Order: sequence, then C-alpha cells, then structure tokens
Amino acid sequence: MTDLTIYGYQPIEDPDPAFLPARVTAVHRERCELICAHGPVFGRLKTGAYYGPEAVDFPTAGDFVLLQYVGHGDSIITKTLPRRSVFLRRDPTPGRGEQAVAANFDTCFLMTSLNQNFRLARLERYLTLAWQSGAQPVILLTKSDLVEDFTEQIECAGEIAMGVEVIALSAVTGYGLQRLAPYLQPGKTVVFLGSSGVGKSSLLNALMGEAAMAVQEIRGEDSRGRHTTTHRQLFLLPSGAMVIDTPGMRELGMWDVSTGLGAAFADVEEVLARPCRFNDCKHGTEPGCAVLAAIHSGELPAERWEGYTKLKREARWSDDPEGALREKWARNKAIAQWSRLQKNKKKGGKI
Repeated sequence: MTDLTIYGYQPIEDPDPAFLPARVTAVHRERCELICAHGPVFGRLKTGAYYGPEAVDFPTAGDFVLLQYVGHGDSIITKTLPRRSVFLRRDPTPGRGEQAVAANFDTCFLMTSLNQNFRLARLERYLTLAWQSGAQPVILLTKSDLVEDFTEQIECAGEIAMGVEVIALSAVTGYGLQRLAPYLQPGKTVVFLGSSGVGKSSLLNALMGEAAMAVQEIRGEDSRGRHTTTHRQLFLLPSGAMVIDTPGMRELGMWDVSTGLGAAFADVEEVLARPCRFNDCKHGTEPGCAVLAAIHSGELPAERWEGYTKLKREARWSDDPEGALREKWARNKAIAQWSRLQKNKKKGGKI
C-alpha cells in the first residue's frame, strides 16, 4: 500500500469510503496517471461530473482527486478536490478561457537561462501569474556555466522581483543547487515554469540523480530550445519533495491577475495610490499626474510602467473583451485629440 501523505495529501473530513483519494502525476488528454493507496494507476474522467451542468475543474498535474478504483483497467475520476494553489494562464486555443498548468504546489521556480533567453519583460509576466497562483515565486537563472559574469542579470532580476529570491545555478556544474534545499523539503511541491530551452529537464535530472527526462540541445543561433517535456508530470525526488515539470510555454496569456499584479508591481501600485490633480486621471497626458511625475523624476522606471499597463490591459481583455475594446477606442481618441492640440500649439493657431 502507498502512503499518499508522502505525496502531500491531507485527509479530508468525512471521506466517502466508496472513493479513493489520489494525486494526479501526469495528464494525457482525458486520461491521467495517478498515485493512490494501490500505487500508480490510470484514470479517466467521469463524463457526468466533468461535462454536466455542474462540471468541476478539469484535473491537472498536482491535483488531488477522488476516484472509483478499478483493479484491472482505468479507474474513474469523479471529483477534483479543492486546490490550495493553481497556476493559470489563458488557454492558447481561442474561446477556451483559462488553463490550469499545475496545482497544489508550495513554490514556483520561475526559470530563465543566462544566455539570450534572459528577458525582464517575460519575468514580469511569470511573476504576475506566480503571485496570483497563491504560492511563493523564486527566480532561477540557469546555465551559469555559459556566462562569465552574471552580476548584472541578478541585479536586474532583483529590481523587478521585490521580496523574491533570485538564484543563479548550473545543472551541469552543480553551482547554486544547494540554495534550493529549503524549498525541496519532504512533502513540499515545486513547479518548474519557463520557456523551452531554459534547462528545466536538466535541473530535474540533477535533482533526481538520474536521467528522468530527455534533454536536447538548444539552437545556437537564437538560444531557443526544442520541446523536451511534452506533458506536465509530477516527480518524487529522493529528498521527499515533489517537482511538477511543465513543457516550455511560448504563450503566457494573462487571465485573472488582480492579486498577482499588485504583488509583482508593488512599486507601481504605490505610486498609483498617490493623489493626482484630477480624480479621473488616466495617467497619460494630464497635468499634475503623480505617475508621470514619478517617471520624469526617475523614481519609477518607464519600463516598469509600460510593463504594468500592458499586462493590465491584457488581463482586462481576457475578462471583458467588449469592454476592453471600448476602452481602447476611447484611449486612442484621447491620444488623437491630444496630438491635434499639440500641433495647434506649435502652429500658434487657436485652440
């Protein structure tokens, strides 16, 4: 018999003896790999529970579920249990809404390599979604063995990730791996998140002490990787911690990030809380704008403001496309009016 508490399971109150708790270790379309008291099993979704009028969340890697155990053949997954954390992004397939990438983890390892893959704008996007997930983000700057000096990258990442630890490491040399130990304690779960080629599979192999996942070389001309991980999968490390490895995500669309934006852009929201001259200030061209003043003084980098507004507009579009479109038209109209005003001023004409 397998003790599911090793996999982070916390017993629910008044369990129904007709169902077994299990943890999802991998998802293949509508068929899942799971671990339960009987060990590894496969399961399929119960149609009435997941496609009916009161459908519950589709399970993803890391989820705890209830199933009707079948000794020979696929068991039946009947319910997804409440999640303590979940990493959501907008589903790349149009019209499908949100997509759960992983669930029930304690820490998000946000991974970017120290070669040409390093992009602060991408890190801001991952940080926003990580804070929204309900777990603690940690930034991992991988492949330190390929860079002679990465001081600047660490400083830049730290400036946009207030309250988040930034760790440079190498799965090849072992540099920095010891700093991951506090997050890899027995019963804890971490999720690897990052684009293709940043070294997620290499790090997993280093932590497992064996080749758990295939590793492919990145393309030299653009530092982009080929997809090695093809599905989300949970691994139990020798330390007793668990890792959810995920495929590289080329698209990381915003969904509901009301909490995540506030945490990832605390410096921006602190400036936004200051009073402007006009109560309905749009922080665009209005005189007496606290945001513009902070940007002009250098207190708030323009790149931070641009990153914040871009993600906020994207999240607004996901939540209410028609409303976002109306706001875009109004914004463009205001910009056009302001441009005409400036041209008239330069010509000395009447306003």
